[in-house]
Amino acid sequence: MGKILCYIYENMADFEITLLLHRLRRTGQRDITFISEDTSPVRSESGLTYLPDAKITDIQDPTCYEALIIPGGPINPEQNSICETAAQMITAGRLVAAICFAPQFLGRAGILDHYQYTTSCSPEKIKQLGVYDPFPRQNFVATRCVTDRNLITAQGYAFVDFAISVCDYLHVFENDTQRYEQLERVKER
Repeated sequence: MGKILCYIYENMADFEITLLLHRLRRTGQRDITFISEDTSPVRSESGLTYLPDAKITDIQDPTCYEALIIPGGPINPEQNSICETAAQMITAGRLVAAICFAPQFLGRAGILDHYQYTTSCSPEKIKQLGVYDPFPRQNFVATRCVTDRNLITAQGYAFVDFAISVCDYLHVFENDTQRYEQLERVKER
């Protein structure tokens, strides 16, 4: 069974990753470890409370995991604890997947200097917030979801595309028929 890290933090947009996590656990039989700055409860944007399994610093070797998933959330220039883990995983060839505003962490880690990416966070939003822009805009691609080598990024509204791209990258579905059947079940609900 493969192992996945998922970074959770205050006001994260949990809806952006729930479909993905469901598919990784049920279809992909992946073990998911939820990490955060500490092990205190984390309240999401939707109001649900999550309990991290471990602190980021408890993960001695993140490259033992096959992927790191990061949900979107508010722009917070002070929040950089996940950056080193993301950089270690990218360098080791592991998958890093970030949606909506989450590529901010990858920008601060220097990862986006070398990868094409997308984000829901516009230059206008950064200007409105009055914070440093962590996104190297020359590598930005205005599309729903971008896969560039071992990095997957997506716009926040493209959470289904994001889930499919990550599952495809990790070979969660045994074949196209299983992939189609799983996605049809999502549409039926």
